Amino acid sequence: MLTVYGIPNCDTMKKARKWLADNHIEYEFHDYKKQGIDKKTLVAWEKKAGWETLLNRRGMMWRKLSDEQKANIDKTSAIEIMLDIPSTIKRPVLITEDGDMLVGFKADEYQQLLL
Repeated sequence: MLTVYGIPNCDTMKKARKWLADNHIEYEFHDYKKQGIDKKTLVAWEKKAGWETLLNRRGMMWRKLSDEQKANIDKTSAIEIMLDIPSTIKRPVLITEDGDMLVGFKADEYQQLLL
């Protein structure tokens, strides 16, 4: 089963979920706010996509971090921040049954991978 990780109220999540529904693609939704994310999963994602891709630097939670935290960000601190504040993970993260991964939503990437 396809799994989509994110936060329900995120506009990008809504676009991704609508695209999946419009294309009749079933998926399981993992809500960071309710279910969190474990370190093993996050480290595996980082190895596949890189922490720079996973870290959402456009969101409100990133802006709430101290200037020092933002200035000194690296792989280790990024993973810790994403574990502590899952809202700092770019959304959605889509994982297929085969382990393919997409971070963020672009309709053409979804189409290429899923259709």
